[in-house]
Amino acid sequence: MKKTHTLKTAGADLVYDVHGPLPTTDGRPPLFMIGQPMDATGFAALAARSAERTVVTYDPRGLGRSVRRDGRDDHTPETQAEDVHALIQELGAGPVEMFASSGGAVTALAVVARYPGDVTVLVAHEPPLITLTPDGPAALRARAAVREAYEKRGWGAGMAAFVAMTSWEGEFTEAYFDQPEADPAAFGMPAEDDGSRDDPLLSDRSWAISDHRPDVDAITAAPTRVVIAVGEESRAVQTGRTSAATAELLGQPLTVFPSHHGGFLDGEFGYPGKPDEFARRLREVLDGAA
Repeated sequence: MKKTHTLKTAGADLVYDVHGPLPTTDGRPPLFMIGQPMDATGFAALAARSAERTVVTYDPRGLGRSVRRDGRDDHTPETQAEDVHALIQELGAGPVEMFASSGGAVTALAVVARYPGDVTVLVAHEPPLITLTPDGPAALRARAAVREAYEKRGWGAGMAAFVAMTSWEGEFTEAYFDQPEADPAAFGMPAEDDGSRDDPLLSDRSWAISDHRPDVDAITAAPTRVVIAVGEESRAVQTGRTSAATAELLGQPLTVFPSHHGGFLDGEFGYPGKPDEFARRLREVLDGAA
């Protein structure tokens, strides 16, 4: 059973969902699932496959149902971490276990660094920390090209450029930059421009997330067991390489999960993963069995 609540903070109204009882009935803490720019809807399939747990999902400020009142439109790991901390405090059920994906994994690393008592175990799935890779400057150039395509030609062009960037295997060499501009039609995306320029993924509003550098000393000093995870299909592409770089930075091995960057999705967003296998793997890792 899902119950939806709103936590009003100084800068935002944070909407979150609790799937299952609180206090929990299994003796385990709640399992938080967080993303960025993905909101709670992206975790529906994984939460359904984790029905033995009490699961908490939320919409980051300014995304989905969570309305921000701080006068800003950028997304930073530090602000997101404050919000997640406030939610954990509000529930009064911490410390929690956490699965965090993409930008949410960056937020989660900031939570561990800033609030080390909040999380017992963190599975950080494919954090897109592009400056940590050996070709960091070229990755920044590729990211800037996505924004340029979006600003010049609209959402379809920007998303096509984003898909081309995130599916490129290996380092961003001149061969990557010498390619023709990605065609939205080739990815089934609209070519027409609707005039909007506020997409958190394609604009520069989330660059602080991919620019973030984790506080290694604080994370390693925290009592949290941190697991950096990568999809088996992602190893050669950007988020796979950033995952490997993050694991190396923290001095730990990389833990492999089924499927790709959205491996926990069941197809509701277009590119299905392997949610059954993913949920089993997450259960194993959280339990410390793998």
